Amino acid sequence: MTLVVWLASGQTGALLALAWRPVLDPAPVGARLWWLLLAPMALGVAMAYKAVRAPTPRAWARQTLVMTAQIIVGMTLAAAALHAVVEWAAPVLAAGP
Repeated sequence: MTLVVWLASGQTGALLALAWRPVLDPAPVGARLWWLLLAPMALGVAMAYKAVRAPTPRAWARQTLVMTAQIIVGMTLAAAALHAVVEWAAPVLAAGP
């Protein structure tokens, strides 16, 4: 049975079950080590940004490392704040008075 005939016959449920849904089904990339991707991502963003914004090539390396550290610290603090909201504040607010 060709794909066109198969789809025309209304058998799309099995095809959709095989589809990858990016928002609902995240890619299985090292389920326990995904957070290690933060450092190279932060370094890449800082390198690209400072390549345009650094006043001199000599200042580029230092400013890139400083911005990388700022990104990592900022993301860590944001993760801690969101963790606090989800684990502590949301259950208290959901319980009600």
